[in-house]
Amino acid sequence: MSGGHGHVDASNKRVAMLIAVLALVLAFSETLGKSAQTEALNANIEANNLWAFFQAKAIRGTSLRAVAEEMEVEMEHPSNKDLRPAMEKRIAEWKKTIARYDSEPETGEGRDELAARAKAAEKKRDLALASYHHYELSSAAVQIAIVLASASIITAMPVLLWTAGVLGGVGVAFCIIG
Repeated sequence: MSGGHGHVDASNKRVAMLIAVLALVLAFSETLGKSAQTEALNANIEANNLWAFFQAKAIRGTSLRAVAEEMEVEMEHPSNKDLRPAMEKRIAEWKKTIARYDSEPETGEGRDELAARAKAAEKKRDLALASYHHYELSSAAVQIAIVLASASIITAMPVLLWTAGVLGGVGVAFCIIG
């Protein structure tokens, strides 16, 4: 064959293989990154919902506490002497409800349990976000490595290939960390 058509330099084959491997790492990094991002969003929504439920319980408890205290004051008034047993019973029921709002291990819906669940969801969110950022760094490093490896074929500059290899290694490391 004349003019060198059909001949592929062995070093170009190695560069092509490097680019193929980098593209594979990029595909994994992008897919895993999107998965981590979705997981972070879901955990954030879960944490927000739990904190909203926590606030609702706090508001209800505060309202009941205020009404119970008001009734305790009214109970002392002489005109309410006959109503005292009924008022005491009602106050006792409200105090039980307030205690249930604070802690309800059976259902996991007391403020204590909701706070613990919300904090766990926040930790899950933070871990997923950290993973997402590692995958993003991996993708960026690998994309730059692919460009540099491609440019090394055209320019025949070994420094570009070496830089591509180093950045590719960095990209693989961040993908593994993620």
